[in-house]
Amino acid sequence: MNSSSPGPLRIATRASALATWQAEHVAALLRAAVADCRVELVPVTTQGDRDRNSALSTFGGVGVFTREVQQAVLDGRADLAVHSLKDLPTEPTDGLLLGAVLPRAPRCDALLLPHGRPCSSLEELPQEARVGTGSLRRQAQLLAHRPDLRLGEIRGNLDTRLRKLDEGEFDAIILAEAGLRRLGWENRISLVLAPPVMFPATGQGAIGVECRADDERTRSALAHLDDPVTRIEVTAERACLGALRAGCHAPVGAWSTVEKTPTGATTLHFEAVIWSRDGSQRVNAKASGPGPEAALLGIQVARELREQGGGDLLR
Repeated sequence: MNSSSPGPLRIATRASALATWQAEHVAALLRAAVADCRVELVPVTTQGDRDRNSALSTFGGVGVFTREVQQAVLDGRADLAVHSLKDLPTEPTDGLLLGAVLPRAPRCDALLLPHGRPCSSLEELPQEARVGTGSLRRQAQLLAHRPDLRLGEIRGNLDTRLRKLDEGEFDAIILAEAGLRRLGWENRISLVLAPPVMFPATGQGAIGVECRADDERTRSALAHLDDPVTRIEVTAERACLGALRAGCHAPVGAWSTVEKTPTGATTLHFEAVIWSRDGSQRVNAKASGPGPEAALLGIQVARELREQGGGDLLR
């Protein structure tokens, strides 16, 4: 190898099974897209990884799974950071930019019953069923449909959560469909929870890759990976969440779709919903417009949500 050849692109990532899968996926895409590209993984432990017992809502809600990974890039220990985009705060980090958004995986939530039993609706759950999820967004939507459910925090890796479910600690648990499919656990999905039953989190199902704003080599490499349609969707979703000044754990859900015309123009259809924590109240707003105006559409929807009292629900 030529001694003047550039060094490897170093990917900062959490060490969990899903985070490692996502980082390896990005590494494989970079090797395929960039000639002679070498890639290394740099494992990082985050606040959310160190504390597996506390409820996520008690962490402050911003950056608990991303802050340390971003710092590794800022410090120069890594060249890029791979995130589940739903965990990445909407407030930009000085010195970093979102260099690529990968094509989106299925973005809905999934209901899992013990041992993979099938289920056709939430109404099949027994009265006062114990459901494991620490997400305020998921909890609010579950209670909107089934106020009798008993909801409990569940943390830990996927194997731990499935064990708790199968051993009877919970009657059901809720997880993101994308993570289950990426790790080969799709056979455990009992029911996919799609709108209007359950709206996913902003950015759910999408992988985002950050790099230093002044790192032209990494920015150029990541440009090969960026998916325009997913970029439009998550731009609107994140702009809305940011304008609401709501963290990634707030009871806010979003749904976006992009239509393409034969000429290549794009139209975005975007809807967002805010619930009270007990699921008894909700406000929703929607907008459509050109894809390049995604951020403006997201901010418009946020404004309409606030005008309907969405800010009070978030407080």
